[in-house]
Amino acid sequence: MMPEASLVEIQGFAIEDLLGPLNEVERKFAPEKLFVAGDEGLLKSGRRVSIVGSRRATSDAIRRTRKLTRILVARGVTIVSGLAEGVDTAAHCAAIGCGGRTVAVLGTPVDRAYPKSNSELHREIVDSHVAVSQFPRGTPVRPRNFPLRNRTMALISDATVIVAAGERSGTIHQGWEALRLGRDLLLLESLAQSNIAWVRELTDYGAEVLGDSNLDYWLDSLPERAAVDAAELAL
Repeated sequence: MMPEASLVEIQGFAIEDLLGPLNEVERKFAPEKLFVAGDEGLLKSGRRVSIVGSRRATSDAIRRTRKLTRILVARGVTIVSGLAEGVDTAAHCAAIGCGGRTVAVLGTPVDRAYPKSNSELHREIVDSHVAVSQFPRGTPVRPRNFPLRNRTMALISDATVIVAAGERSGTIHQGWEALRLGRDLLLLESLAQSNIAWVRELTDYGAEVLGDSNLDYWLDSLPERAAVDAAELAL
C-alpha cells in the first residue's frame, strides 16, 4: 500500500540549502524549493549518478541496469532515478538490494507514489533513503510534470547514464539538461548502436558512449571508495 499522506513527514528546502551555491546556468531552470521525505543528507553530500531509461525495458536492459547499479554502489555512489516502471524501478531496487542508497525524484508530490504499482518501493525509499519533488502536496499529476522532474534529476546528479530508451522516450529531456548543465551524460553502448535520432544528436553534442573499453576510465573519475571488478559488467 502507498504511505498514508499524514504519515509522510515532508520538509521543504530552498534548493541551495540542499545543493549548495548554484552557478548561473544551474540557477536558470532550477526549482526554488524542493520537498523532501527521508534522509535529506543524501542530497547534500556524496556522489550521485542518475540511471534512467525506458518504462518498457527489455529483460536485457534490466540486467544491464542491475549490474551497473551494483558497480556504482560498490564505489559509494548514490543511485538516483525517477521511480517509473522499467529501468528506474530496476535501479532503485538494485541499489537497495545490494546495500546502497537511492534517491527517487518524483513528478508527483513527494507523498504520492506513481505509478501505484511502486507504492511499496516508494514507502521503502521514504523510510530508509529519500524521495524528493519540486511539486507541493496536492499538486495534480500532469504529463508536463515529468520532463520538469527529469530536469531536476539532472541538476541533483553528478552524471546521468541512459541505459535504454526508445524514439519517443521522455529520458531525452534529462539527457539534454545534463549536457546544458555541463554534467557527464553517458549512453550505454547497446543504446548508442541503435538507429535512434536523438541518440545521434546527444552524442554529437557531447554525450559519451559507455562500454567495456572505457568503463574503467569512467569509474576512475568517481570517488575511489571501494575496489570493484569492472570486467564483471558486460555492457
